[in-house]
Amino acid sequence: MNKAIALTVNSNPVTAQVAPRLHLADFLRGELGLTGTHIGCEQGVCGACTVIVDGKPMRSCIMPAVACDGASIVTIEGLDRDEVASKLREEFSAHHGLQCGFCTPGMLITSRDLILRKGECEEAKIREELSGNLCRCTGYMGIVAAVKAASAGRAPQAAAAVAATTQGTSAAVTAATTAAAPKATAAPIVAATDGWTELTDRVVVAADAGTTWQFLHDIPRVARCLPGAEVTSFDGRNITGRMVVKFGPIKASFGGEGTVTFDEAARSGVLRGAGRDSGSGSQASGEVIYTLVPEADGRCAIDIRMRYRIVGMLAQFSRGALVRDLVGRLTAAFAQNLAAAIGGSERKPAELGVMGLLWASLLARLGLSRKR
Repeated sequence: MNKAIALTVNSNPVTAQVAPRLHLADFLRGELGLTGTHIGCEQGVCGACTVIVDGKPMRSCIMPAVACDGASIVTIEGLDRDEVASKLREEFSAHHGLQCGFCTPGMLITSRDLILRKGECEEAKIREELSGNLCRCTGYMGIVAAVKAASAGRAPQAAAAVAATTQGTSAAVTAATTAAAPKATAAPIVAATDGWTELTDRVVVAADAGTTWQFLHDIPRVARCLPGAEVTSFDGRNITGRMVVKFGPIKASFGGEGTVTFDEAARSGVLRGAGRDSGSGSQASGEVIYTLVPEADGRCAIDIRMRYRIVGMLAQFSRGALVRDLVGRLTAAFAQNLAAAIGGSERKPAELGVMGLLWASLLARLGLSRKR
């Protein structure tokens, strides 16, 4: 019989009905979509599944979800803006402390806890503290060097301060995204809640609200503005189509169905849909909400809110701030293509290739640009 639990994950309140045998790692990944928590040995040995429970690193693969009722949990996604975790990510990159990346979330969480508790650490202490986190790629030299560099000059914190820092970091992320969400900006705003990634954007088009609203009723044309999307049938409400995405050598084709509803008075629409890739068995679901806002100069702005969730093998490509940047770029590309199409310069977007976007996003994060 399932049991009701209420807990906090990355400062977001979560309630659920869970089976007594469901462990926390599967709950975080399967129910909340927080796939940054990796599952390796499922025996509490390798450390890949490490998360923070009430301020302390814990193995989520051997911890029942029901045992976390009332707990405060922070996953790697909740440390995007944490100062120590950010320094660790920087040093892991500089010292080549990761290769396949499978152990990295657990390594970062354990290393962060070590630095908060012990401050500046010598190599022997780092090796001792990280002995419960296994890596099959690096030989540990780069990892140890990265943690030593990140800890340099730091003083240890008291246990209470460590817990407060851990919980406060996640709360700061939530507060920042909550404060930003209602604002319309030129760049997408990203937030992750209950396993859904949410983005908002605003695009201004060189057409009045009436012309723009009429265009948005043409769902097949709107779909063509999104790279890789195709509508095969549309009867005014029900939609059938597919979305093709390339993950390096992997080509996923999500076929599915959806619906669209229009609020004529508010000039707002809601697109909802879900699909499945038969090759990987992965499932995707999402919704797009858009509202027209007339501009004073006769042009029109469209406020766009997109929410999506991926479950299954391909969910690994939707984790972390870097890949959320990619989805932000995709949202921005859709907005630009939409504005161009309404303005009369419609063009078919190129097929979406995640690895190309990943490279461009990485260069942007490093302050570089691709050579032409």
